[in-house]
Amino acid sequence: MKPAQVNIRNRRATFDYELIDTYTAGLQLHGSEIKSIREGKVSMNDAYCIFKDNELWLKNMHVKEYDLATHWQHDPIRMRKLLLQKKELRKLLAKVKERGFTIVPLRVFISDRGFAKVDIALARGKKTFDKRSSIKEKDQKRDLDRSLGKLR
Repeated sequence: MKPAQVNIRNRRATFDYELIDTYTAGLQLHGSEIKSIREGKVSMNDAYCIFKDNELWLKNMHVKEYDLATHWQHDPIRMRKLLLQKKELRKLLAKVKERGFTIVPLRVFISDRGFAKVDIALARGKKTFDKRSSIKEKDQKRDLDRSLGKLR
């Protein structure tokens, strides 16, 4: 049985941050949470990652309550532990302690084996002029695609 194709992206992350290094982490979830994720009921608008007791936690990711669950529902915006290797955690912790670096979630997906995974990125915040140049590049690409579409 093939797992459902779930691919929820944090579009705001690439606009607000310059992505330096990416990692794929597992998520520690409750039973009703994985069912909601498989239905695609996830919002990552304000999600971010923090270190607490040398463990990486995902904060403010909203996973809607599962409709068919019993009265033991999960908290929709609870902190969820991210599962990475110790070597990767040490590397990320050292970088985050430097000024200007943060860890942002990029997307949530279901792996081939049926597990929920999160792509996270070590990132540095963009300045306002960097955002303006990103918008300009995106507009130029869109105009180029339109002009190529008319030629066909």
